[in-house]
Amino acid sequence: MLEMRHRKLMVIVPALNEEAAIGDVVRSVRKVLPGTPVLVIDDHSSDGTARAARDAGADVVRLDSHSGLGICLRTGYRIALERGCDYVIRVDGDGQHEARDIPAVLNALLATGADAVIGSRFIGAGRWRSPWVRSVGIGLFRRLLTPILGRVVHDPTSGFVGVNRRALRVFANALPLVCPEIGALLMLRRINFLVHEIPCRMHPRRTGRSSFNFAKSIQYALHALSGIAVGAFRQRIPMEQTPRHGFESE
Repeated sequence: MLEMRHRKLMVIVPALNEEAAIGDVVRSVRKVLPGTPVLVIDDHSSDGTARAARDAGADVVRLDSHSGLGICLRTGYRIALERGCDYVIRVDGDGQHEARDIPAVLNALLATGADAVIGSRFIGAGRWRSPWVRSVGIGLFRRLLTPILGRVVHDPTSGFVGVNRRALRVFANALPLVCPEIGALLMLRRINFLVHEIPCRMHPRRTGRSSFNFAKSIQYALHALSGIAVGAFRQRIPMEQTPRHGFESE
C-alpha cells in the first residue's frame, strides 16, 4: 500500500520531441497519483512537447537550447530539491514506462531504505526484449559494471528510477551529464548509497522514433565505457564502514 503521509513526491519527465506521447504520459501519472506534481523538462523540442505537457496538467521547464539528458535530469532534480521534495521518480516521455508501477518504486524506497530504486525491464515475469543491438550493449554494460558495483544490475540504462532526498541532493548538484544512468550508478557505488532493483513493465513506443540511431548508440557506448573505466579506478569507501549501504535487488 502506498504510504504518502508526510511525504512529498514529484515525478519528473525529461522529454525531447515527444509531442504525440507526452500528454498521455502526464495524464497517466496524474491518474495513478492525483495531486502529485509532474514536472516535464523539455530539452528545447522542435515540436509542441511543452504545450502538450502543459495542456495535460504538468509543470513545464523548457531549456533555452538542446542540452542533453544529463542537463534535463539535473534541472529536474534541482527544482525538486528546491521545492522540498522527499522523493523523486523519473519516467521517460515516450510512454514506454507503466505509470501504475510508480507506487511500487516509491514503496520500495520506503520499505528498503534504499537511496535509489531502479525499475528493471529485465527481471520478473514478462521480461522485456530489446532490439538486438541494444540488448548486446546493455549486456556488455551489465558485465563490465558487475565487478565495479559488486553485484549485477540487470537494467543499468533504465530510465525509470526513484530516489530519496539523500540521493536527490547528490544528483541535483553532481549527476553526470554524459551517460547519466550509468554515471549515476558509479557515483552511488562510490559513496556507498544503497540501490535496489525491482521489476517494472515496459511498453513498445507508441509514437515517434527513438532519438538513438545506430551512430548515437555507438557514441553512447563509447562514452559509457570510458565512464566505467574511470569508475573502476576511483577509490571506494569500504562497505564495512557504512553497513546500511550497498547494492541489492529483488
